[in-house]
Amino acid sequence: MTRVLDDVPGQEPAMAFLRQAASRPHHAYLLAGPEGCGKSLAGRAFAAALLCPQGGCGECRSCRLALGERHPNLFLVEPEGRDIHVDTVRDEVWHPAHRTAPEPGRKVFVIREADRLNPAAADVLLKVLEEPPADAVLLLLSARPHELPETVLSRCHVVTFTPLAEGFVVDTLVGEGVPEPRARLAARLAGGNLGRARRLAVAADGLAFRDVAERALELAAAGPAGALAAAEEVVAAAERYRKGLKDELAAELEPFLDERGRPDEASRGTIKRLEARHHRRLRRAERDQVDQILLAASAALRDRVLAAAGGRPDWRVSLDREADPAPGAVPSARGWGAIERARAALADETNLNLRLVLEEAFLELAGEGAAAR
Repeated sequence: MTRVLDDVPGQEPAMAFLRQAASRPHHAYLLAGPEGCGKSLAGRAFAAALLCPQGGCGECRSCRLALGERHPNLFLVEPEGRDIHVDTVRDEVWHPAHRTAPEPGRKVFVIREADRLNPAAADVLLKVLEEPPADAVLLLLSARPHELPETVLSRCHVVTFTPLAEGFVVDTLVGEGVPEPRARLAARLAGGNLGRARRLAVAADGLAFRDVAERALELAAAGPAGALAAAEEVVAAAERYRKGLKDELAAELEPFLDERGRPDEASRGTIKRLEARHHRRLRRAERDQVDQILLAASAALRDRVLAAAGGRPDWRVSLDREADPAPGAVPSARGWGAIERARAALADETNLNLRLVLEEAFLELAGEGAAAR
């Protein structure tokens, strides 16, 4: 029998704590650590252990639904745009916490990027933490725990996750059947983020975004008109990615439909939550894909700067590609910085006009190339 809490690699101290906690859980935990270290995987596994009658067997219906974040007693809260808003916490935490669970057993509330709780939302969450229902367990996840209010922090058991080394990510992927060259490339492109590296390594088109990035850099090297075309190229690719996610909802809803494909009456609340979460994912999809493309562009520019400075070839991110710039382009650390500033701006403020941010970044990149020539 598979135990779900034994399947989270690279974080043995944290998982040892959660294994011990699963039988008699505290009312709230904060899983804290950098992006890509395994917090989300650990959170899903811990939720499955809390919702499974056998403590996380990994095989029963409860485990399968919890690991897929579709269990009726699992409530998932994520930022909508930049913040987690007060209405979201009321609807997805406060009200369900004080109601009877949809199915017998505990209720588990998972709050991703908990540091994005706005002040009003944090106040509502604090009321639940101060007087938690006996059948509720809250899991907060954050890469920036210092940004959480002290009143919230003080009411959670903090479980610390450490960064994953590149070698560990590579070995994990190789152990899962990924060829070593692709595993190392995926690890570097993902910046050590195991979940992202796994998606890049196994998806049939997992690296297609790099081609978009290379094409955008090639266009930007042609001057201002090319820079505008580069922004258009990235926006169009992100829109295609978003459209490709639309079919995922049907698969998520399937366990809660009857033989005629109609919603099971007892599962209407769960279906409504899954639909709302899917719509939030669609709203984030374009920006997520833009960030992926910009990350690839940043890696390509970094490799070019490295090559121009005489750096060792094995220090490159894209080990499978030469670091030669596009015709007419000149490696520029400032141009590389323009791409990173665009990534930071889009991550920090979701109300920015996506196209304008991209146009500004590629125009600056084109200008740097022209100045260097």
